[in-house]
Amino acid sequence: MSITPDVLETEFSLTTAATRLDFLSRRDSGETALNTVRDEDDHWGSIRAAEVSLDVQESLELLALGEVVARKAHDSQLIGIRAALRGGASWDDIAAALAVTAQAAWDGFQEAIGRQLEADAAAAAKELAGARPAS
Repeated sequence: MSITPDVLETEFSLTTAATRLDFLSRRDSGETALNTVRDEDDHWGSIRAAEVSLDVQESLELLALGEVVARKAHDSQLIGIRAALRGGASWDDIAAALAVTAQAAWDGFQEAIGRQLEADAAAAAKELAGARPAS
C-alpha cells in the first residue's frame, strides 16, 4: 500500500487524522544518531531510557497525515464561512478571523464553492456571499 494523502484522506476524518498525526509526532524521539551504545548488563535501564524513532512507514504516514490535516482544515473554511454569513458576519469580520483581506476571503470562498459544492448548493452559497467586497 502506498502512503499518500489521497489514500489517507479517504480513511481518516479530520479529528482522527489530527490525533494520529499528534501521536506519531510525539512518539518520535528526533534522534539522529544511528549507532548508540547501551550497557548490556543493565536490561531495565535500557528499556526505561529507550527512545522511539519512527520507522520509514510511520515517517511517511506522518508526512502524509500532515497534508491530510491541512487539506481537511482548509476545506472546513467553507462550512465556517457559510455559518458566519448566515449569522450576520461581514466580510471584514470573516477576513479578520482568517487573517486575510475581505477580498481574499471572498475569493477563497468562491473557489471553495466551485470545488466542494453541487450546483444547487453552490448557487445558494454564492447568493449568501453577495458581491465581492470593495478594496
